[in-house]
Amino acid sequence: MGKLYAISDLHISHKFNHDAIHLLKPHPEDTLIIAGDIGEKLEHLHTTFALTTTLFKQVFWVPGNHELYTLPHANDVAHEDNALSPTSPATAQVPEPDNLRGELKYLECVKIANDYGVITPEDEFLTWHSDDTASAMKALICPLFLLYDYSFRPEDVSRENALDWAKEHNILATDEALLHPDPYDTRDAWCDALLAKAETRLERAVAHKDADVKVVLVNHWPLREDLVTIPSIPRFSLWCGTKRTEDWHRRFKADVVITGHLHVRRTDWRDGTRFEEVSLGYPRQWEGARERGKGVEEMLREIMPGVGEDGEFVGMEERKTVWRMNG
Repeated sequence: MGKLYAISDLHISHKFNHDAIHLLKPHPEDTLIIAGDIGEKLEHLHTTFALTTTLFKQVFWVPGNHELYTLPHANDVAHEDNALSPTSPATAQVPEPDNLRGELKYLECVKIANDYGVITPEDEFLTWHSDDTASAMKALICPLFLLYDYSFRPEDVSRENALDWAKEHNILATDEALLHPDPYDTRDAWCDALLAKAETRLERAVAHKDADVKVVLVNHWPLREDLVTIPSIPRFSLWCGTKRTEDWHRRFKADVVITGHLHVRRTDWRDGTRFEEVSLGYPRQWEGARERGKGVEEMLREIMPGVGEDGEFVGMEERKTVWRMNG
């Protein structure tokens, strides 16, 4: 029976992760969703897509913030995301003149993905089939690119004061230096345009899908603020999503929502919808799993059928958060 797997935040600019993904086993009947942050350079996409499309029957990809970065120098090393490693405010350097910025960088990533047959947010939504005639399962996979608009903040903090609020705790995301919104004036404006486009596509897709087809939403950034739990740097929430998607799991009848970005693997339930954070993370962030003998293969999250030993989704009965730090 073909399975649907998901993982995100591979960060293969770190040699350890680069080498680790090459130990993945063949999955000729399975489908893989990569929910963003493969790496900063176009070569990282080439490496990952060339590998995964030979191992899996089908691959889906959505961008994370790292794919959108414009690095100041061609030989730059990996940038540790502030999401789990706060630093002093980043300072931008002048990028190489031929480095792509903003939407152009994203569209080049899409082109590379399509060259390998990988499905992106710019392609038509596809229906995944389990290939099991005895217990057929179908799901409409909806890859999304939504970005963020700094609205994951307290009500008494204005948008104008949001960055200062984060800086009070010495937090300023690398995005502020490396993720350019071109041709939009701001990341907020780019997010607005992306939301409008995605809403139209999702409304049409959900309205025309068959009743027995499940819906899987995929985005790098969390769709709900209450699922952002990073106690060491809570004010990093500014760069983690938009409040405008809080009800999208209900509005678009999602059975599963897949996200990454936080490097905090967890399963949650809201209104009967299963939310899966599927990050791998930087090498140190999955060290505990490796100490238990797990590699990237074991860190793949099974989305569908997605059942445990008892035949039910893990955590389904209690609808409680299941922390999956070790896979």
